Amino acid sequence: MNSSLTPSSVTTPCARWITSSTATMQETDGGYKLEVDLPGFKKEEITAGLENGFLTIRAAKGLDQDETENKTNKYIRRERYAGVCERSFYVGDALTEEDIKGQFQHGVLTLYIPKRDAKTLPPQRKYIAIEG
Repeated sequence: MNSSLTPSSVTTPCARWITSSTATMQETDGGYKLEVDLPGFKKEEITAGLENGFLTIRAAKGLDQDETENKTNKYIRRERYAGVCERSFYVGDALTEEDIKGQFQHGVLTLYIPKRDAKTLPPQRKYIAIEG
């Protein structure tokens, strides 16, 4: 059984601002509740995907818009950010995208991840070649 989720910080070199957001993991009777703080992001700017047993949450804000505004406006001071937040969590190979449910409300992404038994492979007997 998948007894724990393992956080893994992931960054990509393509953005100006790259960070990892704060996350809270809570074990429940049927699985795990994962809350990720993403203040200032809209639901449309957030994606969550599952690949090779890793759940990856990504939020990107204003990367293309920022370049356009810099060409048309002369700012004296601008304290808004543009960039990417990305976090990955190992959830195991037994889950599919349909198993994980989520909602985004008030800047917090909440994902519900069910507990699943790890896939068991049938035992395979491995032989060592003996020469001579």
